[in-house]
Amino acid sequence: MSVGNGQPSRRQRHLASPLKFPVVVPFVESLGIELHGYSEGHVELRVDLDEAHLNAWEVAHGGVLMTMMDVGMAMAARSATGHGGGVATIEMKTSFMRPAQHQLRAVARLLHKTATLAFCEASVFDDEGKLCATATGTFKYLRGLVKRPAASTDQPTKDTAP
Repeated sequence: MSVGNGQPSRRQRHLASPLKFPVVVPFVESLGIELHGYSEGHVELRVDLDEAHLNAWEVAHGGVLMTMMDVGMAMAARSATGHGGGVATIEMKTSFMRPAQHQLRAVARLLHKTATLAFCEASVFDDEGKLCATATGTFKYLRGLVKRPAASTDQPTKDTAP
């Protein structure tokens, strides 16, 4: 069943089966963000807002929208390369158009890539299809992250800072 504008109803959009993320990111999992579309240069993410996602005005905190767009753009950048490493956000410009509520859908796409950089854009829509925010971002392709040495568990170090 679709609503009058030809788009799927809220219930149909909500029941769509999420996909498995290709990389585990505990922060993204903690927000309840789900992957609903993943193809070369295109990504769709969704989240059902709950109290933990809200700001003082009881609408989605801007950080939730920015995270959805950042993750979506990073995934779009990685999807089009066959690149085994990750990407790092170099810059991100975000514009907020309206308060975001209920179920949110972020759509991201790769605009252009070079050997070392990816240029992407993303938008977040509410469950009525209204545009809530947009972003553009630049991402650097990485071969891998330098691993930090594990913290010693012998004895805590004394903080010598003034």
